[in-house]
Order: sequence, then structure tokens, then C-alpha cells
Amino acid sequence: MKRFAISDIHGCAITFEALLQKINFTTNDRLYLLGDFIDRGHCSKDVFDLIFDLMNKGYALHCLRGNHEQMLLDAIDNQEYANHWIYKSGGLATLQSFGVSNIYQIPAKYLEFIGAMPYYFSLDDYLLVHGGLNFDLSNPLLDKDAMLWGRNWYERINHTWLNKRIIVHGHTPRPRSLVEQGLKDLEVTPAINIDCGCVYALDEMHQLCALDLDMLTFTFQPNIETLL
Repeated sequence: MKRFAISDIHGCAITFEALLQKINFTTNDRLYLLGDFIDRGHCSKDVFDLIFDLMNKGYALHCLRGNHEQMLLDAIDNQEYANHWIYKSGGLATLQSFGVSNIYQIPAKYLEFIGAMPYYFSLDDYLLVHGGLNFDLSNPLLDKDAMLWGRNWYERINHTWLNKRIIVHGHTPRPRSLVEQGLKDLEVTPAINIDCGCVYALDEMHQLCALDLDMLTFTFQPNIETLL
């Protein structure tokens, strides 16, 4: 059994599927997806449909919520927030991927799936989260906002609380060289950011990254959505 983590797909379903093929993901493996499945990219619905299809075929996928999933949920009962999500945070691309004009037309199974997503996964050797952790608290897992939105928290990491686990997260896009540097810095900073800015056409970004949690190796897939 191999274990992989991927984060911040952002509606890039074709790139996501290509990365799964590149890592040779099988039904014997486990895949942890660390949030931000939707928004900005044009195929958010297709991302979920691929996940549902794989699950139905017996693949082991574990999905965390990201801040973009939370924005969608928060937009349901708040029109002002819905406008912010749609026009400022990439939500329009998500609505268009479903072929709908408002959030209430998204089929219930997708909203229910998003609403059931946990904020973190705690493994024996890893703590998986979308954004970050609030180490000002004695129990950082109590701060859901930090898990969705947290940035710039590495200097406050509580090594004793972590108990030799490594934090794996996304949320903050980084050039490939800085993503790879995370493995080299583990003795000092037990955290790895695997968001290589798949949806952003910038230098050393525009790639989706898979981390092999057992071998501590990366596999990168350049964004191929715009090649269609």
C-alpha cells in the first residue's frame, strides 16, 4: 500500500487525472486530498465526478475541506458573501462547471459531500490539513479557521505537541523549488507545503503535486487544461 497527498486541484480535473496516472494510483493505495477542489479552474464538477467514480470503483480517497469549499458553504445563506465568492474568489467558474446560474441549483449530493468533509486527518506519522494550525492554542485542532485559512505559522510550531508527526498542507501556492525545499528542511521545520499553484500560470507554478508519504518523494504534473 502506498499513501499519497495532493492539494489545491482548483477545478483542474484533467491535470488531476493525469497526475493519478503518473503516480500509478491503484485500489491498494490511499490518497489524501487536502482541499480546494473547486473554483478558478473550469472543471470543478468534473473533479468531484472523478472522485465519486474512483470511490465507487473501490479506490481509497480521503477528502478534506479547504477554504474554497468553506466559502461555497458560507455562500448558501449569505447573498453578500455569495457575491464575493462568485466574483472575487473563482466561484463563477464553479457554477459554470455545473451549468447553473446560482448555488441553489448545484445538486444536493455535491453539497452534502462538501459539507461532510473533515478539517484534518491525524495519522501516526502525519497531520494533514488544508491551510495551517494555530500553535498559540494548547490544542491547535480546535481552531477550524486556522486549518482552512492559516498562513505564516511555521515559526510557532510546537514540536512537543506534534510528537514527531509531519504536517502536510496546501493553501499557499509556492514555486516548485520551494515545495521541494520543504523536504530538505524537515529536521528544522516538520511541515511540507504541497501547493504548487496548479491553477496559476506563473514561473515554477502551474503544476499539481503529489507527495508520496512513505517514500517522501514528489511527483509533479504540469497543468494541461489549457492544452485542450
